[in-house]
Amino acid sequence: MTRYAALLRAVNVAGRRMRMADLRALLSGLGYGAAATLLQSGNAVFTAPEQPEEHVAADIERRVAAEFGLRVTVVVRTAADLARTVDALPFPERDPARCAVVFPAGPLDRERLASVRPEAFAPEELAVGQRELYLYLPDGLGRARLPRLLERRLAVACTVRNWSTTVRLRRLAEEG
Repeated sequence: MTRYAALLRAVNVAGRRMRMADLRALLSGLGYGAAATLLQSGNAVFTAPEQPEEHVAADIERRVAAEFGLRVTVVVRTAADLARTVDALPFPERDPARCAVVFPAGPLDRERLASVRPEAFAPEELAVGQRELYLYLPDGLGRARLPRLLERRLAVACTVRNWSTTVRLRRLAEEG
């Protein structure tokens, strides 16, 4: 069995409401065990037989659409992936409260990413990870310009989690 985290994009914003108890029930209905949620913004961890993450994400997306009428992008990572992501924070000298992680729903297209000139967005900073992008946002996530640009340039749906949430998800995934 593998411990996974599901990150639902844009849940419980702009009228797209889903109770986390309903998300846990949905995951259980898919046959996933030990489901737990974090916050009210579509973060869940659960246990399932090992399979490609994109299959797990597609299953959750289909069930959310069928049960709630919501079309949401779901990004799935293993607990090991979350641990690697947290351990690889490239801004050790920065305030972690000002950091965020961009989780793309598909592979990072490094050619497309090369067209992004992060220096044009200073003081915001961008660092490329193995499967994710790290952001340092000194003025906060709400005012940041880089996250919106990245999704357009990468041409793949992404979801962003602040550093605190990313670390808490890792812990929750490891507890299971």
